[in-house]
Amino acid sequence: MAAKIFIDGEAGTTGLQIRERLQDRRDLQLLSIDPERRKDEGARRELLNSADVVVLCLPDDAARQAVQLIESNSVRVIDASTAHRVAPDWVYGFPEMAPGQREAIAAAPRVSNPGCYPTGMIALVRPLVEADLVPSVWPLTINAVSGYSGGGRSMIAEFEDETSDGYSREPFRIYGLGLAHKHVAEMQLYGGLDNRPLFAPAVGRYYKGMIVEVPLQLWSLPSQPTLQEVHEVLAEAYPAGGFVEVASLEESRAIKSLDPEGLNGTNRMRLHVFGNEDEGQARLVAVLDNLGKGASGAAVQNLNIMLGLDEGLGL
Repeated sequence: MAAKIFIDGEAGTTGLQIRERLQDRRDLQLLSIDPERRKDEGARRELLNSADVVVLCLPDDAARQAVQLIESNSVRVIDASTAHRVAPDWVYGFPEMAPGQREAIAAAPRVSNPGCYPTGMIALVRPLVEADLVPSVWPLTINAVSGYSGGGRSMIAEFEDETSDGYSREPFRIYGLGLAHKHVAEMQLYGGLDNRPLFAPAVGRYYKGMIVEVPLQLWSLPSQPTLQEVHEVLAEAYPAGGFVEVASLEESRAIKSLDPEGLNGTNRMRLHVFGNEDEGQARLVAVLDNLGKGASGAAVQNLNIMLGLDEGLGL
């Protein structure tokens, strides 16, 4: 029997992408609410409680409210919002993050989909912290740039709708200047850090695609690791053949520039170790689609795992 899936918020950027990835699958039955009844709490409650898995693509407060409307103990939830990402009774939906994480997701009634920026940061940092190459107390900085789709409908309109009062012609914009970005909490927790990292996000004038970078002064770290040692730890953490892949040092040395749109339309994330051995400096970089592995692709991967299916189905 096909599993019943309800995407609450399917008209939003992430919801549309998830539905597109699922709509042709015969092993799933997609439930939809009448557009005219989207704000009808009774209609939503009925669908939320009749699905096998609910995928929430809502603002944080609305996601919390939706969870409260679920009364059936058999309904499982994937939340793509920020609302439950550091909640202790929710499993973090990054299967590649650590040994046993897939199994935890497979058994979980509640899974929080990771943020796009944290996906790249955690992939780069957590293995190094666990290997004691980077102390958990180390002050880290994360620089990142995303396509404007990461800001949802309002930011998409801001960059695309020339008739809008808020239309922007900016080619590049830094933001989060108050250093209170909502992704920092999950970066710290799942990155294995004792202190808040300094996160410097930016948005470029392109639709989707993302680069997340962690610069490291290798000479200042207690173990003074080499580029080779850093690369070996990452390569061991992410075996070949998965959605997270690690470029060889030779490949990274040959690259003169990096395109944030390079993995668009995929659920892949590629990690690079760039650096200068003589100067003891490194730039760790993750490339991913902020709407793929950073959002809808990750949600579909988690859904597959929760249903006991091949996690690459639809991806």
